[in-house]
Amino acid sequence: MEKIQSTCNYCSLACNLDFFVENNQITKIMPTKQYPVNKGFSCIKGLSLDKQQTSKNFAKLPLLKTENGKKEISWPEAYEYFADKLKNIIEKHGKESVACISTGQLTLEEMALVGHVFRNYVGGQLDGNTRLCMATSVVAHKQSFGFDAPPYTLNDFELSDTIIFIGANPIVAHPIIWNRVRLNKDPNKKIITIDVRKSETAKNSNYFYCVKPKSDLTLLYTLANYLIEQNWIDLHYIENYTENFESFKEHVKKYTLENVENITGISKEKVIELANLIHNGKRVSLWWTMGVNQSYQAVRTAQAIINLAIMTGNIGKPGTGANSITGQCNAMGSRLFSNSTGLFGGGDYADPIKREKVAKVLGVDPSIFPEKPTLPYNVIIEKIISGEIKALWILCTNPRHSWSNNHQFLEAIKNLELFVVEDLYDDTDSADLADLFLPVISGLEKEGTLINTERRVSKLNPVIEKPEDRYSDFQVIYNIGKALGMGDLLKGWETPEKVFNLMTAVTENTPCDMTGITYAKLEEGYGVQWPFGKNQILVENERRLYEDNLYYTPNKKVKFIFEDVAENPVPTTKEYPLILDTGRGTVGQWHTQTRTREISIVKGATSKQAYIYISKDLADELNISSQDKVRVNSINGRSSDFLAMVTDTLPRDVLYAPLHYIETNNLTLSVYDPYSKEPSYKYSPVNIEKIN
Repeated sequence: MEKIQSTCNYCSLACNLDFFVENNQITKIMPTKQYPVNKGFSCIKGLSLDKQQTSKNFAKLPLLKTENGKKEISWPEAYEYFADKLKNIIEKHGKESVACISTGQLTLEEMALVGHVFRNYVGGQLDGNTRLCMATSVVAHKQSFGFDAPPYTLNDFELSDTIIFIGANPIVAHPIIWNRVRLNKDPNKKIITIDVRKSETAKNSNYFYCVKPKSDLTLLYTLANYLIEQNWIDLHYIENYTENFESFKEHVKKYTLENVENITGISKEKVIELANLIHNGKRVSLWWTMGVNQSYQAVRTAQAIINLAIMTGNIGKPGTGANSITGQCNAMGSRLFSNSTGLFGGGDYADPIKREKVAKVLGVDPSIFPEKPTLPYNVIIEKIISGEIKALWILCTNPRHSWSNNHQFLEAIKNLELFVVEDLYDDTDSADLADLFLPVISGLEKEGTLINTERRVSKLNPVIEKPEDRYSDFQVIYNIGKALGMGDLLKGWETPEKVFNLMTAVTENTPCDMTGITYAKLEEGYGVQWPFGKNQILVENERRLYEDNLYYTPNKKVKFIFEDVAENPVPTTKEYPLILDTGRGTVGQWHTQTRTREISIVKGATSKQAYIYISKDLADELNISSQDKVRVNSINGRSSDFLAMVTDTLPRDVLYAPLHYIETNNLTLSVYDPYSKEPSYKYSPVNIEKIN
């Protein structure tokens, strides 16, 4: 029996697991004890990887849509069909008439390769489903820190004495994080949750602050104002390492305790209590995720959290930080190496020095690179609807289900001349609509790297051998490049390791320097956090940023960034008086349930039918009981049916629906943050009625 250490390719923790393999079959999975992320612990999804992606009769050959249904075609036919159709559309409508959407589930090497093929060579638009979860944090980091560089290590959960979760529910969404909280030995530690509902994490916190939906920015500004008034701030840090504090101080004066309860639902006494908890904490860490990121004013809300950390000196030290928790296993790799919003390694397309540097490493002329960032996901969909984009290729994502206001995606697909889906599963909501389906192997059979939420690069090793007639995303993308006629532009891109070496080379002397990381180094089994340069000696396996108080802005100072609280673009009305909130359902479910439906214990413990939580007060008022069928009507003009789940964890005017069901995003809105273009999943005006 062979033991193979590899990385779980679900969430952003990217845990390591030991796979015990015999006769090309996984016989047992154990969490890797020495791995710094999960330390011998895993959630049900990772522990059940042997039950997924191997048990189904997957498509072995490409599937082409015909008048009589879908038929199998050979790989050469598929590549020729794809390339000919794409080139024909570009010839007729221009290179910006084609688009691609990737996923944070791909490896770094696959991200880079599709960026090389579709951005550098084709010249099309390329965004990723990381736009749906992490774009807000990316923009907040870039504007405040000067680079998309989250500051923390997961060890900070064990070192913090005051842990504040804002719009985050790690017990369900990131159970490894909650385990790190449990490993914190400080007997006096305070766990604080700020959320719209009393989530599983809120129930297990010392303090819970129930905030009205999308009033979090007002709360954070009021909190900042009170801390400043009390002089509970770190003036030395502010004066020496920050920029624009005086303007921020003036700005937050308008956010006072007198009106905070009316706007946020949290009393002034509770705000003072929270301020005292921050002031009395010696090592305060603030953590946010989708409850902040998915909003119509998300970037400024994330920066309000950053502002609180830097004004109190809670950054760059053990157990501190303004810390964004990422969503997918390789969202960080997508952010830095997909060539979509910036050059490989996080550079600006308009920077001639960076263009020359990357071009030299890749052995190409810098003119090959795009001149500007890609169109964001929402604009790609809008331009499909308007007829300006004619072809779409999606890789291992399911936007017919996951896109906000997802019926809009269905309508968009009808306008395409070419819709290609590349995935392991040929029966997703999106794959069902494809003109051409390209089957690929699972993460259990491929090689590459992933970058997790704390900047840790880890190795994805093939656990079982792939069949000879099956191909990885990397191989399919490479062959598409060949079919398109890239020729010598693919030299040096033949294997994942070669691509990894190219990508690390472009990061030299950048904030995300990875030149000291090699496949051989990663095989040691601990992962390596960037930055890690080629001459650097790894002293600690868990390292945080900004300990030297130097940031990546031109003057090396962190910036206070802020603006007035915006009006809600689509507020509740008399007809739609309730607010729909969305998020994770259970720890066993993942995204659109494409993979987790194969885990029998998860399937048996979760509802096949979509369900929605309704407060006991509202349920009593409407004579609704648990398991009643209800219809929820959205201000977007769509309706969905659910099973009602009556709960005492919600305010009267808020409904909560798990995102794992297609019915949920049928109701959400086409509303986006103005800077990150991330959808505002967390606030949709709706009403509800009993239908049985």
